[in-house]
Amino acid sequence: QVQLVESGGGLVQPGGSLRLSCAASGFTFWAYAMNWYRQAPGKERELVATISSGGNKNYANSVKGRFTISGDNAKNVVSLQMNSLKPEDTAMYFCYTKYVGTDYWGKGTTVTVSS
Repeated sequence: QVQLVESGGGLVQPGGSLRLSCAASGFTFWAYAMNWYRQAPGKERELVATISSGGNKNYANSVKGRFTISGDNAKNVVSLQMNSLKPEDTAMYFCYTKYVGTDYWGKGTTVTVSS
């Protein structure tokens, strides 16, 4: 059974940092792209960062240079290091993968950037 469990969210001041983690289980983690999405209140869910099975990384323009996605194949964990956080980064952050044609989402972790 595929499971994605996010952690690491919280309240941080503008300019601060947070590190989100997504623990994956039930599938061959390293063979599939892993993604972080976010959804702010009243807005559509948007793709934040992707790491492919080959380790290629892509980012939304709004987070380039501030966020870094990484994967630990030994631990089946994908992380999102978020630096220089802005109030507009406030959102629920979700881990996502497509495994054998099926979409899997975690339940999310909340990030609030506020002074």
